[in-house]
Amino acid sequence: MPVEFLGIAATHDGSETTPRSGAAFDKEYTLRLARAHEEHGWDRVLFAYGSGAPDPAPAAAYVASRLEKLQILLAHRPNVSYPTFAAKTFATLDQISDGRLTVHFITGGNDHEQGREGDTLTKDERYARTREYIGIVKRVWTTREPFDHEGDHYRFHDFVSDVFPVQQPRPGVSFGGSSPAAYAAGGAEADVYCLWGEPLAKTAEQIEAVKAAAKAAGRTEAPRIQVAFRPIIAPTEELAWEKAHRTVGAIRKRREEGLVRHRRGGAPENPENTGSQRLLAIAEAGERYDR
Repeated sequence: MPVEFLGIAATHDGSETTPRSGAAFDKEYTLRLARAHEEHGWDRVLFAYGSGAPDPAPAAAYVASRLEKLQILLAHRPNVSYPTFAAKTFATLDQISDGRLTVHFITGGNDHEQGREGDTLTKDERYARTREYIGIVKRVWTTREPFDHEGDHYRFHDFVSDVFPVQQPRPGVSFGGSSPAAYAAGGAEADVYCLWGEPLAKTAEQIEAVKAAAKAAGRTEAPRIQVAFRPIIAPTEELAWEKAHRTVGAIRKRREEGLVRHRRGGAPENPENTGSQRLLAIAEAGERYDR
C-alpha cells in the first residue's frame, strides 16, 4: 500500500527543549522549514491549531503560494467558525495551493482549552457537532445549487458557494480521536483517520475499531490510517536511546524551571482526552515495545 510521510509546519523555532527566538508567527522560519520538507521529499506538513496560536489557514496559504509540491494538512476546530464560512475558506486555499489541501478536523479533547474560545459543549456533543459540520462542508464543496440545512447544531437556508475546490469531487478530510464517540464520527466521515503512535497490538485494535465504525455508518471502504510518531534519530540504537533520555531530561528541567508553556491548556499530567490517557498508560507500563 502507498505510504506518505507527514511533517510539521511550525510557525516559529521554539519547542519543549528550546525557547523561541522571535514572534509566534515567524514567516521566514515558517517558509524555510516548509521548504526543507519539500526539498527532502516529505509529502505533507500539518498546520496545527491552538487557541492562542497564529491562525493556521493564512499561514498555510502563505506557504502554499511559495512552494510547488508540498501537500497541506490544515487543522481546524469547528467551534471557531460557521461551516459555510469554513468551506469557502478551505475551497479558496485549495485554489491557492492548486489542489494540495487536506483538512484535519479537531473536535477538541480538553474542556478548558475549548472554553478559551467560547466552546462549552461536552466531549460527546462536540463529536456530534463535528460530524454534522464535516457533512455540511462536504456538501458546500460539491453542491452547485442553493440548499437548506436543519440540524442539531447548524441551521441555514438557501446557501450556495461561488468558490469551489480544485480537487474533485472535494479535498480530503482528516480526523482523529480514540474514544467510541470519535470512532463513530471519524468512521462515518473521514478519508484519513489519525492515531497516536502506540504499540503495534494496540494500534491494530484501534484500526479495527475505526473499520467497524465505518461499516456501521454504511461505508464500504474504511478510512486510511495516519500514525503520529516523534522519531529519535542517531547513528545507533544505543545512541538514540541516550538522546531520547537527554531530551526527556531537558523537558523536565525546563518544566521545573517554569519555562515550558502548555499552549493548549489544561493539566498535561491529567489529560481529559482518551488518546493522551492511553499514551500515559502505555508509558507507565513500560518504555520499550515491539521492534
